[in-house]
Amino acid sequence: MSKPLSDHERKKQISVRGLAGIENVAELKQNFNRHLHFTLVKDRNVATRRDYYFALAHTVRDHLIGRWIRTQQHYYEKDPKRVYYISLEFYMGRTLQNTMVNLALENACDEATYQLGLDMEELEDMEEDAGLGNGGLGRLAACFLDSMASLGLAAYGYGIRYEFGIFNQKIVNGWQVEEADDWLRYGNPWEKARPEYMRPVHFYGRTEHHPDGVKWVDTQVVLALPYDTPVPGYRNNIYFLPRFKVFADYEDYIKCQEKVNALYKNPKEWTKKVIHNIAGCGKFSSDRTISQYAREIWGMEPTLEKLPAPDDKH
Repeated sequence: MSKPLSDHERKKQISVRGLAGIENVAELKQNFNRHLHFTLVKDRNVATRRDYYFALAHTVRDHLIGRWIRTQQHYYEKDPKRVYYISLEFYMGRTLQNTMVNLALENACDEATYQLGLDMEELEDMEEDAGLGNGGLGRLAACFLDSMASLGLAAYGYGIRYEFGIFNQKIVNGWQVEEADDWLRYGNPWEKARPEYMRPVHFYGRTEHHPDGVKWVDTQVVLALPYDTPVPGYRNNIYFLPRFKVFADYEDYIKCQEKVNALYKNPKEWTKKVIHNIAGCGKFSSDRTISQYAREIWGMEPTLEKLPAPDDKH
């Protein structure tokens, strides 16, 4: 015989979470269990909170992938003018909550995790920040991706998938201490590696003049591995694709970071650099909207056309 519910437990059943569609919640719970057992190869006896986060992320990602493919098929069929947005910084931050909101899955996921005895906020807090930049302009670039996806522009972002993010901050004896942000140590469920498109990239070297032309020799060759990460538009079934490339053994990046660290130890010089950097940001006005960029600079018109969802029979 089951134990009677207390008054507090009964009141817990009075929740806005119950407004989510029953079919969606049941499907999400089933997919959550499938990913926990077959993707992560864990069960409830050994699964950690991070494992539950990854199971939820893979579940939400399943809803993302079908729409992503439909978007690419639409662009191949219509062949619209495309935008290729190149930036050294994309401060994407956390993806789970943004994806759930844009896919209109937030309430259903909240109810599904609640029924499974998990706390949504605790799972969201397990995600690492993709801080691939130094702050303001990197965050602005990430906002551009969101805006272009929501406006239905055929756009692709190209950047660098840095092995370490901006930094982790700690306060020790009243002073800020910065540590390396190893954001990829547990993996990233939102990206797809494309090793079939790996390309050699040459650095350094010198040129030699020959009768048949100039040759670039004695270069340092590294391999560039592309990663695809879909960015969903806000409830319009349109997704666009940034491609992040990681450069293996990129020694020059390390040398540059060492210069930054040395400069940071000189408060006077660091402050001068910061002021100079902020003053130069005015050239890149954040007041212009993506719509203005599309019309006035790229010569494109944002589309209000909404693609049908992959499971839409109409």
